[in-house]
Amino acid sequence: MARVGLTAERLVAAAADLADEVGFEHVGISALARRFGVRDASLYSHVRNLQDLRTRLALHAGGELIDRIAVAVAGRAGKEALTAFAGAYRAYALEHPGRYAATQIQLDQTLVAGSPALRRTTEITYGMLRAYGLDEPDLTDAVRLLRSTFHGYCVLEAAGGFGAARPVARSWDKAVDALHLTLEHWPRERKSDG
Repeated sequence: MARVGLTAERLVAAAADLADEVGFEHVGISALARRFGVRDASLYSHVRNLQDLRTRLALHAGGELIDRIAVAVAGRAGKEALTAFAGAYRAYALEHPGRYAATQIQLDQTLVAGSPALRRTTEITYGMLRAYGLDEPDLTDAVRLLRSTFHGYCVLEAAGGFGAARPVARSWDKAVDALHLTLEHWPRERKSDG
């Protein structure tokens, strides 16, 4: 018997909710099937396998994250844009821990190239960084700095890894200020350095 309304989009949305509830690593076909009250096999007409489901979830969550960042940075540049970008990133990571974890998985580069959300992520991030006068290869290095700083901070904060009495938000603000200063004084790579 066909289940009315069961689509790949609904499965991915439910997987995103499940990831936030139980953790990305616990999202599986069986858990998702139970959520819909169907047998595991019913899902395979909508997703190929667990890897396909998790890839779709990663792309979905990446789209949500960049949509939030895009709204935050709209009409801003320089430090104001960086602060808005960082705040939107941190809020998403803390509000949606399972979805955020999904955004960290390694994806097949052919999927990345075909994903409008991931292309948009590159456009918005690089656009913000170009306001600092950066070009390649410095853009790639700056993106790596921002991503590793934001990710490390969010993971430590979510795990309760900052035990000092100082409010975490104050430390976050200082970290973003330091990133801004670093970007303003970025050591430009000469073409022959690479």
